[in-house]
Amino acid sequence: MGYLEQFKVEEIKGKLTTDLSYLGKLYKVKKSKYITRNIEHSLLDDFIKKGWEVEGKPMATKTKIRKQKEHSKQFEDDIWCQFYELGFRHLNYDENLHLPFSSNEEDTKQIDVVAINHEAVFLIECKSSDKPKKITFKDEFELLSLRLNGFRKVIEQAYGKGLRVKYIFATRNLKIDYNDIDFQRLLKTNSFYYNDNTYDYINNLIKSYKKASLYQFFGLVFKNELINTEKIELPAVEGKMGKKTYYMFSIEPEMLLKLSFILHRTRANEAEFPTYQRLLVPTRLKGITKFIDDGGFFPNSLIVNFSHQNKHKLIFEASSRTENSLSKIGILKIPNAYAIAYIIDGQHRLYGYANSKFLSTNTIPVVAFDNLDSKEQLDIFMDINQNQKAVSPSLRTDLEEDLFWESPRADMRIKALRSSIVKGLSNDPNSPLYKKITVGEDKAVLSMENMKLGLIDSGLLPIAKGNSFDESSVYYCVYNTHNHEHNIEMKKAKKEITEFLKLCYECVQEKFPVIFNKERFFIISNRGSFAYISVIGSLHRYMIDSKILNKNSTPTERYTAIEKYLIALLEKLSSLNQEVAQKQLDIQGKSAEKKWLTFFQSLINEKYPEYSPSELTDWKERQDENLQDEGGVYIKSVERRIKTSVLDKLKSLYNEDWELEINTIKTTCQGRANAENEKNYKEGIKDRVDWMEMFTINDYKKIIDDNWGKTPKENSNFIKFSDEFSIDIGEGINNRKDALKWMSHFNSYRNTWAHEGTKNKGLNKDEILFLKKVYNHFFNA
Repeated sequence: MGYLEQFKVEEIKGKLTTDLSYLGKLYKVKKSKYITRNIEHSLLDDFIKKGWEVEGKPMATKTKIRKQKEHSKQFEDDIWCQFYELGFRHLNYDENLHLPFSSNEEDTKQIDVVAINHEAVFLIECKSSDKPKKITFKDEFELLSLRLNGFRKVIEQAYGKGLRVKYIFATRNLKIDYNDIDFQRLLKTNSFYYNDNTYDYINNLIKSYKKASLYQFFGLVFKNELINTEKIELPAVEGKMGKKTYYMFSIEPEMLLKLSFILHRTRANEAEFPTYQRLLVPTRLKGITKFIDDGGFFPNSLIVNFSHQNKHKLIFEASSRTENSLSKIGILKIPNAYAIAYIIDGQHRLYGYANSKFLSTNTIPVVAFDNLDSKEQLDIFMDINQNQKAVSPSLRTDLEEDLFWESPRADMRIKALRSSIVKGLSNDPNSPLYKKITVGEDKAVLSMENMKLGLIDSGLLPIAKGNSFDESSVYYCVYNTHNHEHNIEMKKAKKEITEFLKLCYECVQEKFPVIFNKERFFIISNRGSFAYISVIGSLHRYMIDSKILNKNSTPTERYTAIEKYLIALLEKLSSLNQEVAQKQLDIQGKSAEKKWLTFFQSLINEKYPEYSPSELTDWKERQDENLQDEGGVYIKSVERRIKTSVLDKLKSLYNEDWELEINTIKTTCQGRANAENEKNYKEGIKDRVDWMEMFTINDYKKIIDDNWGKTPKENSNFIKFSDEFSIDIGEGINNRKDALKWMSHFNSYRNTWAHEGTKNKGLNKDEILFLKKVYNHFFNA
């Protein structure tokens, strides 16, 4: 007998309804973002002053008004609607539902949403904030275990035994420390934490799976919990593939749907390792269901993996083995538990049955592996899908963490670590970049790729090739390359770098919210992501060179050291005039990210001149007009000298046959001249270009190379090509290739200086010094 009097039980039950018509109307009201009222016309002004607004045209005696719901009310309604969309048709309609947890009349707790179906009762408590904030819930969780025991007794008294009771603590815009002792109390009660990631994921499930989403939802909230203690017994064949055991059997789709779980690549499944599946395509799912209902079938097997979590192990009882086969025939006993069968391949086929009339009357073939580790599951998935369009480039990038985390190669492990850091920034509700980076199925304003490129450029992680680290990158990075416990070091580096970057982005979020909240601007944009993370790395290197930071510095110490420089940058970005800002935002092309980086660095340098990184110094030199003019003098003088000398030597060597000797080059030059003359003609320019004006540096280089040591018999004063055009660029000369290497550098610098598309790049001091050396070789030798 329960501890509540029956009238109390009926009072609680009376605050829930199964009236489908009423639930439908209530859903429409709760789905709306507004509260609506019909009021007398005379009261309108008073309501307008309180924030209400008119909706539609006035009626004869009334005016319809509306007001946006408070965030707490909106969140409760959103959760209620989500359970309605999942298919629940036994829900609370009364928002003032206080559930007793003892016989003491004062021991009650308000429950915001109650949802019931034939298997379970969900008690959902909702907490929210209009803006993201950190919070603890000591009062909520301290006595939770005691309250839940009482709630279960009330549910049993009201609805009988057999229903599973699950308490859900749902939050929106709240940052919770998962290591906090109070949060751990929540988890110890076997309750489910329903955060922003979960809410978004369930919404996506509903869009993709419709009514079938309930199977995946149950798998999510009841993962590894027993449905009942009776094992499912199926005839099966046991086999070996490599060192792995697998089973082949047939099973009803309805039964497998309850046991199965799909590791969708979303933030809500981040704790799983790995996750690799895409959400289903709704139109395809509908087509598969129709195909099945029209008598169609799939002869190929689903591929699943049975997890051994919580000791839910498969048991195979062999009955016989044929003489000609290693396979065994027998009975496979499967634990009857939620989400123990991970679908590796065949999710569309399985969920196509969810809404089919053959859900419980057909059987489908299955190949089931027994307790594969995460990497093995992923390998099978990739092997099946690698040649199919189904695995998108963004998913492949997202999978790098899982594919390469335990790789024997250092460069692959660093690649996995970069992926993991970016996902940590995006998936953690406590991160300023939460849900702002596209990860797997979760689309957002920032791309993973630009974030990863920023990390590469930042130097916070070392550069590796194969199993060797670039020593120049090791000095500044956070990662300890000498720690051969790779898994431990990777986790440590991930935690430290993620926390460091979070603090740097919190600086923008909290101190410069206008910049932070403006998408596709200077910080929350793809080019901005690269530039901001790169400049963080540049400042970090500067602090290490200044002996302010070292490898043992904490994330907080790293942030504190560079904070004033970040604030200088953000203040400058906040005060840019519109023309300058737009000019920077309009920069396109492959070099855009680097240009944004030097722009950021220059803004910091204006306030702190002592911060002058090599990239910025290089950029300033390339903008120096005096340097560019000096370089132009050297280039034009050397180019004229090469042309005159090469052609004079050709004439001395071959006399009137010199043109025939270079006929292939002449033909190419003639083609260039013809194209240029045609262009001039169409533009109304009468001047004509001679083919001898169309030589390139590479043409000269080939002529020099082909005639390297030749001399004319009759000219004893002839200076050989090898004597005039050999220049040591500082690497020594061991052969003709070394002697002519300067020409490739000269040609590159000449093109940088001369071509319209690279004029913003210019030449730096080192390049000018090289050109001066070449110039002196010809004119001051």
